[in-house]
Amino acid sequence: MKIIISNSGERPIYEQIAGQIKNAIMSGELPEGAALPSLRFLARELRVSIISTKRAYEELEKEGYIESFQGKGSFVTARNRELMREEQFKKIEACLQGAVEMAKISGISLNELEEVLEELFHLDGGSDAV
Repeated sequence: MKIIISNSGERPIYEQIAGQIKNAIMSGELPEGAALPSLRFLARELRVSIISTKRAYEELEKEGYIESFQGKGSFVTARNRELMREEQFKKIEACLQGAVEMAKISGISLNELEEVLEELFHLDGGSDAV
């Protein structure tokens, strides 16, 4: 798993770390039971504060993606991947609901909104595979 941090981005470093680990879990790159790097090792490798890696792991644990054990480390939970996917889908729906409301207020048609979504999806390197 490779994590890339952008210091010039708007997202906090811990969110970037957590997001990339979530993606690796959801894609199967990090399977259930896989050990994550220690907080110190990850902080050193990414050249970030240990506080950032700790907060990323805390977020992942709070959301049920990983489990941490004192003295043993952090591991990908054995949660159902479909359940995790459904949780992500709910978050996406909430974001899209806001976009739909804004589009309606602005007089933007469904076709125009679909075009924007299509462009954004492909702009960020997304694929059509689900």
